Amino acid sequence: MIASQSMIDQIDSQRHLFEIPGDVAYFNLASLAPQLCSVHRAGAHALQARATPWKIHAQDWFDDVERLRDLFARVIDADADGVAIIPATSYGLAIAAKNITAHSGDRILLTADDYPSTVYTWRAFAAQHDAEITTVTRRAHETWTDAVLDALDERVRVVSVPNVRWTDGGRIDLERVGARARDVGARLVVDLTQSVGAMPFDVSAVRPDFLVAAGYKWLLGPFSVAYLWVAPEHRCGAPLEHNWINHAGAENFATLTDYRDDYQPGARRFDVGQRTNFTLTPMAIAALTQILDWQIPRIAITLQTTTDRIEDWARQHDLQPVARRDRGPHMLEIGIPEKAMPQIPQRLAEKNVFVGVRGATGLRVSPHLYTSDDDIQRLFDALSDAVG
Repeated sequence: MIASQSMIDQIDSQRHLFEIPGDVAYFNLASLAPQLCSVHRAGAHALQARATPWKIHAQDWFDDVERLRDLFARVIDADADGVAIIPATSYGLAIAAKNITAHSGDRILLTADDYPSTVYTWRAFAAQHDAEITTVTRRAHETWTDAVLDALDERVRVVSVPNVRWTDGGRIDLERVGARARDVGARLVVDLTQSVGAMPFDVSAVRPDFLVAAGYKWLLGPFSVAYLWVAPEHRCGAPLEHNWINHAGAENFATLTDYRDDYQPGARRFDVGQRTNFTLTPMAIAALTQILDWQIPRIAITLQTTTDRIEDWARQHDLQPVARRDRGPHMLEIGIPEKAMPQIPQRLAEKNVFVGVRGATGLRVSPHLYTSDDDIQRLFDALSDAVG
């Protein structure tokens, strides 16, 4: 739960830290985050440094990656040894699937309309193990948490769920789901892509088996840097690939051909090849550093104030937003009359107001700390004009 506004100071506008023109009202961070100025600078500096490879030393292949690993661990309140650096959530989900066993007839529990990478991964897993996919839907006035818990019984081998749904911002209480998963002996795989960096998360409270998160949304980082956290009992598992840098002894370039079958400690065995990425890693470090400096509880309560304001306006204008009690603090879906929906995206874009479109009647609105009062009013004005 997010602490009350009286307990946590909100953050003043941070628009000056982002590369967003003054005439753009961007409410689609859940698709792709705009770039922080500090991330841009880090990337420019990294490109310049890459132009002089003779100045790159052996230890440079390791130091920034370990710093990034530690920063992400701080974001999720976990241990750095459990963090692997990966290129995408699909890569992390594939690691989870490779290290979980199932038997014929076991169930894999997913939520309806989940992100394709999740669905495709577990479909392949189900086919391999002769298991079954169970897709959870919810009834009217039922929360997603209750719907998942109702379906989570002893027949379930894997429950793979997001913290916040990518389509509508609907929130799933992972602490409750995690407790039930342990009770019935199911493995818990969680996707924090649409929540981490925008709302607090505590690994010790949820206790997932595997956790994945893309870095280019609420973590404000570059494409092709993502994160995996692996519970201690799975850290001796099989990686997807056998690259030189995830094996023990990689730090000593003089002995790389003394081939070793053992791995780097912790979840480092799951790191992607070329994890060092001299350009993207410094950008990801800059992004996570800024998020930790803002403090995630403060980010969450600030964004909650913005989305609550948008929700209230939508209700006053007979639209259908997801209620705050059922969603994350940082994003929401607004239901639009189907007859008006086809014209909405173009009408808003003409006014430099950008939102996400989900399905035949849903607008996904995802602001951030750069969102100004003027942006919010422009959203209201554009929606009023488009809906009529």
